[in-house]
Amino acid sequence: MTDPAPEAPAPTDEIVAPYWHLDRQEGPSRTLAIAPILRLIWTAGPRPALAIVLLQLTAGAATASGLLATTSVLHTLLTAPDRLPAALPGLALLATLLTLRAAAEAAVEMARARLEPALRRTAEEHLMAAALGVQLGDFDDVDFYDGLHRARDRGLFHLDRAAANLVDLLGAACGVVAAAVGLAVLHPLLLPILLVSVLPESWAVLRAARLGYAGMRSMVTLNRRVELLGELATGREPAAELRACQAEPYVLAEYRQAADQLKAQETRVGLAMARTRTLGRAAGGLAMLGVLAVLGAMLQAGWLALAAAGTVVIAVRVAAAALKQLAQAANQLFEQVMYVADYHDFLADAAARRRPSGGTAAPRAPERITLHGVTFTYPGAGRPALSDIDLTIHAGQTIALVGENGSGKTTLARLLAGLYRPTSGTVRWDGLDTAGLDPVTLADRVVLVPQHPVRWPHDARTNVRMGRHDRRDPDDQALTEAASLAAADTVISDLPQGWNTLLSKQFRGGHELSAGQWQRLAVARGLFRDGPLLIWDEPTAPLDAKAEYAVYETLRKIAGERTVLLITHRLTSVRHADRIFLLHRGRITEAGTHDELLALSGHYAELYALQTGTTPQQCP
Repeated sequence: MTDPAPEAPAPTDEIVAPYWHLDRQEGPSRTLAIAPILRLIWTAGPRPALAIVLLQLTAGAATASGLLATTSVLHTLLTAPDRLPAALPGLALLATLLTLRAAAEAAVEMARARLEPALRRTAEEHLMAAALGVQLGDFDDVDFYDGLHRARDRGLFHLDRAAANLVDLLGAACGVVAAAVGLAVLHPLLLPILLVSVLPESWAVLRAARLGYAGMRSMVTLNRRVELLGELATGREPAAELRACQAEPYVLAEYRQAADQLKAQETRVGLAMARTRTLGRAAGGLAMLGVLAVLGAMLQAGWLALAAAGTVVIAVRVAAAALKQLAQAANQLFEQVMYVADYHDFLADAAARRRPSGGTAAPRAPERITLHGVTFTYPGAGRPALSDIDLTIHAGQTIALVGENGSGKTTLARLLAGLYRPTSGTVRWDGLDTAGLDPVTLADRVVLVPQHPVRWPHDARTNVRMGRHDRRDPDDQALTEAASLAAADTVISDLPQGWNTLLSKQFRGGHELSAGQWQRLAVARGLFRDGPLLIWDEPTAPLDAKAEYAVYETLRKIAGERTVLLITHRLTSVRHADRIFLLHRGRITEAGTHDELLALSGHYAELYALQTGTTPQQCP
């Protein structure tokens, strides 16, 4: 049985869906600033940029000179007694000027071939540096995240094309100026008439660009929703679960709903832009007819010589072609500049959010970490993720954070690691407020092994060494030791090229690992990093029993030398922790050793009994 056809899309002001929100509607009131694009072009490739300007000016000068030379040649051919021999010097000059223009235009293309890749590379680097330079909490801010995606998916795309259109615009402008100069020399009245003919299409260009940008702002979330569903339908990782759940019809229905709304919105915007452009072209055509009518009247009145009249016809054709190219380039450029503004807005926003630098160096091995009155609220959240946390950790202790999902365990660990800053309260290392510590030295002291580690599309060696990429280990001794302690050595030995095996099926010759194997490499990565504060966030969730046992044995071996913060749901794994803190709805509700918490017969004892299949009275 097939699904019923989707209902007709709602009007523009009713494009809503129960499971996602559209972006804020913002009118296209921003200034069409070309200067930021020009600065970036100059930064990326000053030599090819300067060459393009000089070459375009050369081509324009050659065009203007060619038009004037044409008048001289026509006059000679029409009036000289020995017409062709007398016109040969003028023809030679005209051929030279045309060759010069062709050579300049060819050189422009070569300069563009150097400039555009350099611009793309520089812009991408600036974007990546900006995204990597902000604090972790900024990624939880929906406005920042939307701005990042607009800059990455739209801004970069249109920046590349805006540069190309700037080159075309400059060339077309030089062509228009060249034709205008030729017309002004032939008769001053022709120039203002030609300029008036440009105004209708110029208005249409600007109006259509603004309509297109306003439509984009209303469609960015719909576009992202459609892209997300496309990734689900065509991606390798979700393919198995989608088929196992027989969710293919559901995904397709979701796509239809979002895509139909997107199509309707794109159609409305496209039709509005088409109407504007059609009106501009019609008005521009009428204006051009007026120019030709005036030219005919001037010829009839004898205001132009016969030779000059021939040049005027050529100049008008040159101007018309240049105006068409100018309109097309300007139309695209005006629209692209507004998209590129999102890129520059993001860079400015990221610069304002950039992680602070400098400050007091963090203690190399803190003897005591204390939290006092710490509260943390995610941006836009209705209630705090953590409330009034008081906690003290001493060097060499193994601390366990336990509790149900959403209780705040991972958030608390990230506060301890300095990845988040508390909304209120203080986190201190040996009495020093972490807000005043140098973030670089603070991060240097922390090892974080997350539950869902990064699966770096590189070889196995790099996947472990990225824990501390600048660590000197010429004989791979530390690398081998970390792999052995993490029970990852067996994973490496089974790979076809060992440490040099590419761990990504997205590339030829790549190899895929299971979730448990990836987790072993993540544990090895943390051990290779080797810092005084180890934070293990569900490090053994995907591991089999043997690998889990090996990891916890390793933790016990190194616990005396380092401070270990362990986050886990498996309460049997924290029995030997020096201190256990149970979190519930962002608060510490129970604290003590394993035996002390069982004796309380509270929530911890209840959870432990559920996991071990005993009653609280039977718990050891």
